[in-house]
Order: sequence, then C-alpha cells, then structure tokens
Amino acid sequence: MSKRYDIAIVGSGPAGLSAALNAKIRNKDFIIFGNKNLTSKIVKAPKINNYLGFYGLSGENLKERFQEHLNAMNIEITEERINSIYAMGEYFALMANDKTFEAKSVILATGIEFTKPIKGEEEYLGRGVGYCATCDAPLYKGKTVVIIGHNKEAEDETNYVSEIAGKVYYVPMYKGKYNLNDNITLVEDKPMEVIGDLKIKKLVLQNSEIETNAVFILKDSISPGQLVPGLKIEDEHISVDRLMTTNIKGCFAAGDCVGKPYQYIKAAGEGNIASLSAVKYLDSLKK
Repeated sequence: MSKRYDIAIVGSGPAGLSAALNAKIRNKDFIIFGNKNLTSKIVKAPKINNYLGFYGLSGENLKERFQEHLNAMNIEITEERINSIYAMGEYFALMANDKTFEAKSVILATGIEFTKPIKGEEEYLGRGVGYCATCDAPLYKGKTVVIIGHNKEAEDETNYVSEIAGKVYYVPMYKGKYNLNDNITLVEDKPMEVIGDLKIKKLVLQNSEIETNAVFILKDSISPGQLVPGLKIEDEHISVDRLMTTNIKGCFAAGDCVGKPYQYIKAAGEGNIASLSAVKYLDSLKK
C-alpha cells in the first residue's frame, strides 16, 4: 500500500508555499507538488510593492526569500505534475504520470490558467486529446501524435513519446532553443482547432494542418474543473467559502485559482487559511 499523507498541496506559488509552512508548523505529514522555480509568474515580476515587509523587491528577489524560508524549515518540493485528483471517500488519489499519491486532504493552489482551450479541445478530451503524454503514450504505439508544449518541461515528455509513437510533431507555445530528439518534427505555428468525429482526426493550425491520432496539450496547469471531477466552479474559479473550503469534503483551495485579486500577499493569506482548515478537518476525523 502506498504512503498516505495528511495533506497534499498542489502548486508551489505563494498560496501553496504558505499552506506548506503552516502544515509543517502543525506537524502534519504533507507533500507539496510544484516546480523548483516555485512559480514562473513571480520570477517575471519587475517590482513588487504591495507585499508587506518586502518593499521594492523584484520577483526574483521575492522568490529567493521564499526559497530561504523553505530551506530553513526543511520543506522540499516534489517535482511532479498532477494530472487528475479523485475523491475516494476516506482519501484522495492524486495521479502524476505513472505514479499515484494518496492523501487524507488536498489543498489546490494551482494558480490561474491563462491559456484558453483551443476549439474542440474540451469536446475531444479523452477521445484523442489529453494532458499527460507519458501516461497515454503506450496507446499510440506506431501512430501519429502532436504535442503542444507551453513550457520547457514539455520537451522531456515529447522525447519520451517519440520513442513509442510512429511520428511526433512538437508545437511550442514559447520561444527558445528546443532540446528535441532528431525524429521529432518541430512546427512553429499557432494551434486553432481540433477536428474529428468519434475521435480526433487532425489539428488545424494557423498556416497548416496535421493529420493525427492524438493531441497532447502540456500546460503549466490544468484547469481545476478538469483536474478534480465534481469540483464546483463559478466564474472560471474554484468556489470556496471564507475558510477556503470547496464543495468536496476534505478539499480546500487558495490563491489565484479561487478568484481575484491576483496578488501574492492575498494568495499567501489564503494558503495560510486553507492549511489551518485542512488541519481542523484532519483533527475532526480522529473524533
């Protein structure tokens, strides 16, 4: 049987990190999933003047302060991308590529997904469209696959898929040097629509079309409604109360994913509340 954590935190921005700090202080057995860069959004900020006690810092400076705090409290981030979370009654199952994690409670701190779905993406989800290339690659052995990558990490998944699929196309949504295997075709074009009947047949781009058996869209984060089946969404954000409680028992949320304003200090405060609410929930299970 796999280890079952008290709390699983999904996201390593200010909300997720704040939740992790409080879980540590309350001596809970937790795991936090995210990125070693913490969050790309912070690093890109030129100046931050509204975070109490840290006037005039750049995003890079604030990230360094966050990292110092994590190091001092011996908190490590698990670099796994969670693709789906299922409420199993007494616990949650979190799926990350070929691994499964279990936790009694979950805190969603996934940020906001700024990339809107392309036409047909949601319609063909599970019918040729997917968000985890390494999970589903074996289904497309010898077949044609298109991978739309929104970050550098997508290149590793694409290289893995190229060892299984017959033909792989990579469509990057960012600029830079691409570290791809020689048998991968790079397509620098804008995806517009997924077309098919029972299953997808082709990806239409601005200047071309690709006939394909699958399209994997590797984003920085999956929209919460797709990540957690049954989660209540309002105005494209997770619906929570003042204690950061969602409609799913044992599931909490904090930060940009629950609504505006999209500010670091607000996210950190909500992460704190979500963590305290999760602790209270865990304590209630013992009674």
